Amino acid sequence: MGRTPSAMRLRRAPVRARRTHAERTAETRAKILAAAVESIAEVGLQRSTAVEIARRAGITWGAVQHHFGGKNELLMAVLETSFEHFAMRLRAVPIEGLSLEARAARFVERAWEHFASREYASTFEILLDHLRRTHPTGASWQERMSRAWDGVWRRFFGDAAISRRRHGELQHYTISVLSGLASTLMLEGRGARVRAAELALLAATLTRELGD
Repeated sequence: MGRTPSAMRLRRAPVRARRTHAERTAETRAKILAAAVESIAEVGLQRSTAVEIARRAGITWGAVQHHFGGKNELLMAVLETSFEHFAMRLRAVPIEGLSLEARAARFVERAWEHFASREYASTFEILLDHLRRTHPTGASWQERMSRAWDGVWRRFFGDAAISRRRHGELQHYTISVLSGLASTLMLEGRGARVRAAELALLAATLTRELGD
């Protein structure tokens, strides 16, 4: 037997909760940042114009300016967001009760997920451009990122009985190795091979040096 019109009216679709202004703002900002990362990864920084980024985000450049200001401010936001994502990856790794060797392996594995990503490829281009032009906000950005990286590092290896200077040297070494491997990955393109041997060597080096 078919439903009567009155019965059908009673089965109304559930009402969706309306998003708050803050939620809509966060969603739009995330969409713009994702569009910037996608554009830079696919066509490069120079061709990722204001118009192109806005087109990919599906909004006007005026809306982008409302959220970020200008293109430089947007690119700085991409850098900061990229590192926030990196830090979140590392903070999510459970390390309680793990040996130094296991912590080093997990640190390298999760860090490489970020360095091998399209997001890092995009931020790498921004960094190169930033270094060429020496944007005036760069120094403060570098200091913030350095402190954030140190916090992540200390979570994994803060108990190592080595000097603060040695911690700094190993951090710099780790960043250099990962960024170097990421650069090789970009140059090799689609045919790039997994850098398993090099990553295992980095983890072994950290285990040895932090355990001294």
